Amino acid sequence: MSLSHRERVIRALSHQEPDRIPFDLGSTANSSIHMVAYQKLKAHFGVDAEDVIIHKIMQTAMVHEPVLQALDIDLRSVGPGTSDSKPDIPVGEDGYQDEWGIVRRKPPASLYYDLTVCPLAGSITLQDVVNFPVPDPHDPGYTRGLRERIRYYRENTDYAIVLRIPSVFVHTTQYLRGFEDWFIDLKADKKLAGALFDLVTEQSTALAEELLKIGGEFADVVYTSDDMGMQNGPIVPPELYRELFKPRHQKYFDTVKKYTSAFIHFHCCGSIYKLLPDLIDLGVDVIHPVQVAARDMDSSILGPEFGDRLSFWGGIDTQSVLPKGTTGEVKAEVKRRIRDFAPGGGYILGAVHNIQPDVPVENIIAMYEAGREYGQYPIALD
Repeated sequence: MSLSHRERVIRALSHQEPDRIPFDLGSTANSSIHMVAYQKLKAHFGVDAEDVIIHKIMQTAMVHEPVLQALDIDLRSVGPGTSDSKPDIPVGEDGYQDEWGIVRRKPPASLYYDLTVCPLAGSITLQDVVNFPVPDPHDPGYTRGLRERIRYYRENTDYAIVLRIPSVFVHTTQYLRGFEDWFIDLKADKKLAGALFDLVTEQSTALAEELLKIGGEFADVVYTSDDMGMQNGPIVPPELYRELFKPRHQKYFDTVKKYTSAFIHFHCCGSIYKLLPDLIDLGVDVIHPVQVAARDMDSSILGPEFGDRLSFWGGIDTQSVLPKGTTGEVKAEVKRRIRDFAPGGGYILGAVHNIQPDVPVENIIAMYEAGREYGQYPIALD
């Protein structure tokens, strides 16, 4: 029996077997495609539409409806607008200052924006943190038109809806403090680090609350993020995570669950195997991007150990297979991840993080073709 796109996603994330594995492309800022690669994908499908950047730093594209329909993508997303009171300010010929006062620049030959000015870098005090001018989470620019956009998808389509809410605190505090000072604080001045974490968590939680009040009842999935993994392990020991990080995450997720019954999708790159029990404890339903090339993150480990408590979203390797593999190797990669993640439900197919400029169009097409070929339930793969 064929299911609607929404039914397919909900059954999969409820750990029930749908008719086929759901597909994602572009439902979050971290599961989309770099503009360079997207222009080639658009040309492949003959789509002539204006390019729209949905994440300036990573230069990821809004994927247009004809492309989503051609690939039979099951999800659509809605997220916040931009601040009215603190819009981005141009800096020089190739940079800008964002709402937090963070400055980035994109040199002509670069594919991304690089961090150049961290407003709380260097020697600072607790008072500097307390007095820092945070963006107003109640700024009407963030929520303008949100209800109309999310209700349109609910009332006029059968797609599962992702509501994008802000990252919690890790990304923003690293950008504010600078990476070197941020890590030093964790060892030398936990009180200062905690104060900065609280400052940002209070802002992001208040903004998430504003978005959820408007869109939480219509969302099937709520997406947020905080990167806490490197290639070989978490960025901090699990004990330190539980001391400094987890209480702030708990506050944030408790607020999310107050306003919606949607599945909680948490984007967290890298090797986070040692943190997964904590994330489950927090109420996270879905882990993305499942960086399978990182230590202890292979699907053969994660599926059997956590598949009854977590759903996995992504998992198709972007470090080697998608950019460098043949179409046959891409299809073998998809088959392998489906075999490990998909039995019993709990898997949504997509790339590990955003599809990068060096990924050939034929490999993108091969990924979804393989998803249709191998992702029909019941899963029966060697």
